[in-house]
Amino acid sequence: MKPAPFAYHAPTSADEVVALLGELGDEAKVIAGGQSLVPMLALRLAAFGHLVDLRRLDDLRGIERREDSVRIGAGTTQASVQRSDEARVAVPLLARATPLIGHFQIRNRGTIGGSLAHADSAAEYPAVALTLDAEFEALSPRGRRTIPASRFFTGTLSTALAEDELLTGVNFPVWQGRCGFAIEEFARRSGDFAIAGATVALRVDQSGRLDRCAIGLFGLGPTAVRAREAEATLVGSEALGADAEDVGRSATTNLDSVPSDLHGSAPYRTRVGAAMVARAWRRAVQEALHGGMA
Repeated sequence: MKPAPFAYHAPTSADEVVALLGELGDEAKVIAGGQSLVPMLALRLAAFGHLVDLRRLDDLRGIERREDSVRIGAGTTQASVQRSDEARVAVPLLARATPLIGHFQIRNRGTIGGSLAHADSAAEYPAVALTLDAEFEALSPRGRRTIPASRFFTGTLSTALAEDELLTGVNFPVWQGRCGFAIEEFARRSGDFAIAGATVALRVDQSGRLDRCAIGLFGLGPTAVRAREAEATLVGSEALGADAEDVGRSATTNLDSVPSDLHGSAPYRTRVGAAMVARAWRRAVQEALHGGMA
């Protein structure tokens, strides 16, 4: 099939983009790498009267280390994130999630902003952003605002961005101290979206007790989520004292919107999710305590 007819726009600045979005309203759709949008258009699962192409906006690309965070422009390709030594050192969880996204051809064109704004509940980047408490920069005709990751993802393929807002960048906090990070996912084939996955970030003090802990889940609801009750229970406990299987079960106990589809029932996805949490937990604890992934 072919996409429905649309008008094509190729602005050269972010201000021009948001002016177009303000003028065209819900008839317009921003396109970055197009790795999610183009197949939807081709299959007529989505149709827009206007496409606004971001590929000429150089100011939306780049990775910059700041004092306590790393800012990544929304137009930065996933392949650029994967190759970045800055991201690998300062935001290990992001670097480890990137190779799991599709295939290298997809990562060469797909952008970090496109993945986050698309907000697929089974995608890796939304879970990473939630786990690390990232902050999103948005630009509109009214000016700029910052949206915390906890409020950015609002439902199935939907975000807090207004129709005339453009995601311009993402700030990932840099964790300091004895930290461990891990991501685990289960998919039918390499490169497929995950049936269930988990992200873990934790920090231990000098005595080996957890003083910071974050567990993200993806593929288990309409959006990626944090297992906040489990996190609260774990903070203050000894890292080695927490049984990984118990952590996995605790993190997935209160999920109430797990999908059932041809890839698996809700109970199956929940069990897989618990197993992914357990695997990620073991690896993150190993790294925090011994300085290396298991």
